[in-house]
This record gives sequence, structure tokens and C-alpha cells, in this order.
Amino acid sequence: MLITKSLRKKYGSLEVLRGIDLEVKQGEVVAIVGASGAGKSTLLHILGGLDKADSGAVEIGGKDLTKLSTDQLADFRNQRIGFIFQFHNLLPEFSAWENVCLPALIKGEKPKETDRKAEKLLRMLGVFERKDHKPSQLSGGEAQRVAVVRALINDPAIVFADEPSGNLDSRNAEDLHRLFFELRNELGQTFVLVTHSLALASMADRKIEIQDGKVFYQHQNQ
Repeated sequence: MLITKSLRKKYGSLEVLRGIDLEVKQGEVVAIVGASGAGKSTLLHILGGLDKADSGAVEIGGKDLTKLSTDQLADFRNQRIGFIFQFHNLLPEFSAWENVCLPALIKGEKPKETDRKAEKLLRMLGVFERKDHKPSQLSGGEAQRVAVVRALINDPAIVFADEPSGNLDSRNAEDLHRLFFELRNELGQTFVLVTHSLALASMADRKIEIQDGKVFYQHQNQ
């Protein structure tokens, strides 16, 4: 599903990524861990096409993102990649329903099909009754679940999550962690998660530690 080859990235004289080689399989849940400043978020942003590496390749489903134009990359992100951020990044002026449907409408999905998928996912994640509420009217856990639905609405090949439970209390964090694996089991979804949560990292199929811009070790969890 995902292959990277010798990814390197500098900001000025600071070398953040120093040759990253990774593979992620279809339906795998992978946790990327490491100390602050190790390069985890930079790596995730490059994997998801939000930033570009200075050299190396990123392939998702056989498509090399480094060879796409800016417009092609924007289309690919919309159609094939889902994102979940620590602070959910929902648009405050829109309802939960509108936030969820927006990526599908940008993609060009028919409104009726978008409505069907949005209702199915919102019900699956237990927030359908909150669909008409603005983000400010949702609890932290509800807002993050809506963000997960938004990430899934276009049936992405892979979902990237950057500290998805970092802004949640322990109960909501635990619920969100379980949700990722339920979605993998029900939808066959692939997740790559950057996290400081030891609980989430231990639940993942595989844990990859980044240290000083390199893969320090990989561990297959039981």
C-alpha cells in the first residue's frame, strides 16, 4: 500500500529526515513513535503529500507522489488519502454533516451518494445525532469522531493520523484507539498513526521508532 525509498528532508541546515525506507501493507495499522523533534510529523506530512521531500520517493498504491504536479497531488490527496489531526481541524462555520460531506462534494460525488455514505459512517461512529451541530457544540471526542468520518468519506487508500488522541482525555482516547481497529476490521482500512501514546502504539500491528531522522527499529506487535 505504501512504500518510501530514501526520503530526505532539510529545513535550512537542519536535516530532519536522513534516508527513510518504509513499507506498509494493505489493512495494516502502523504506529510511528519517537521523541519530539525526531522527524515523525515531517515524515507523516511527506507521506500524505502535504509536504515534499528533498529526495527519495513515496508510493501509495503504486503511484509515486513525488512525480505528481501540484494539482495532481491535490486531487490524489482528496481522492485517495484521509487525514486526522490532533485538533480535528473541522471548519467552525459548518455543521458536522457539512464538514463530513465537503471532501466528497469537492471530489465530484453525487449528493445522494454522499448523503448515504455520510449517514452510514456517522451512525457507525455513533455521532449521527450530532450531525447538525457546529464543532464548538461538540465534545472533544465527538469532534474527533466527526473528523474520522471526514477522513473516510472518500474511501481513501490510506489514512494518516497525527497525534489523533493527543487532545482527548483518557476515556475518549481509549475509545478512539479501539475505533481505528474496528474500522480496519470492518472496512479494511489502512492507518499510519504518529503518536506519543504508548497504549495506541502497543495496540498497533507494528511499531516503528524514528530517531534522529532515521528508522531506529521496527517491532511487530503480537
